[in-house]
Amino acid sequence: MPKTPPTKPDLRLVSAEAEIYDLMRTPVTTADRVKRLQMEARALAVEQVDALEKLLMQASAMAQEIADGGDAYPVGARELAGRLAADLPAKAQTLKAIVSRTL
Repeated sequence: MPKTPPTKPDLRLVSAEAEIYDLMRTPVTTADRVKRLQMEARALAVEQVDALEKLLMQASAMAQEIADGGDAYPVGARELAGRLAADLPAKAQTLKAIVSRTL
């Protein structure tokens, strides 16, 4: 009888807060389904806010480039871009703080 090689364990990293849910299993009750859908909606909302935060930081960097662009840009555009470059990182941090409080 040939020896079969030992199988490697299936190791996966999962955060402590993660809840494993069998998507093929139907929820026990409607309330269970509502809870699961609400959890999914919250997770998607957090992802979208994170994406917005990253976009705000990218916009801030671009605004700083315009503000520092010299005479190639109109004076009003440089001034507005300078204000945006200063304001957007604070707005991104505010979003991050709001989301972290709700988790």
